[in-house]
Amino acid sequence: MNSIRCKVEYLAPFNDAVYQVTLRPERPFEFAAGQYLSIVMGEKDKRPFSIASAPGSELLELHIGAAVTESYPMQVVDRLRDQGEITIEAPAGDAYLRHESHRPRILIAGGTGFSYIKSIVEQQIALGQQVETTLYWGCRTPSAMYFESIAREWHDAHPWLHFVPVVEEAPADWQGRTNRLLDQIDEDFVSLGGYDIYIAGRFPMVGAARELFRQKGVEEQHLYGDAFAFIK
Repeated sequence: MNSIRCKVEYLAPFNDAVYQVTLRPERPFEFAAGQYLSIVMGEKDKRPFSIASAPGSELLELHIGAAVTESYPMQVVDRLRDQGEITIEAPAGDAYLRHESHRPRILIAGGTGFSYIKSIVEQQIALGQQVETTLYWGCRTPSAMYFESIAREWHDAHPWLHFVPVVEEAPADWQGRTNRLLDQIDEDFVSLGGYDIYIAGRFPMVGAARELFRQKGVEEQHLYGDAFAFIK
């Protein structure tokens, strides 16, 4: 684990609830696609965020869900904005891309869990891999899908990548699925045996996903999510 000072290069809202942040580390460090860093707010206050950029990127990208009512992440946004630099500890996490595997992949993001998935997809692209990959991103409404544009660009540019946007509430012209995220996956797959599955989102969703996937024959050694280290 490295302790590294970073300059805040960019900080702006995607929408009214999610901020995009880019950091320039004072020195490069190695990490794997899908790992996370912790922003050091105090000696015993270190807050984890997925690294949204792929390994080898000059800048580190974060997506911070920080609606005004959510003080915990908003405190981080305010610190970044006010100080212009921050100390991070990195890398961490065991749910990184197993790029040597050629099993088909299912990538699942709830809300800002997309930041974790973004690093994995961009690494697949950088490596020139063409492993069949289905990306599910679930949000409550289309407006909450803050980086839908880049996911649709991946879908259009790479025949091996299939983007399935899922929202719970949608207008009539919505170009995607209207459903709960896990219900959509339940409908789409009879069996989850044979897949590498990567998942990020709120702990209750990830825990419910594991229970559902067990019913569908998931091989748990091929189910990756850092939330599993914190939920029983």
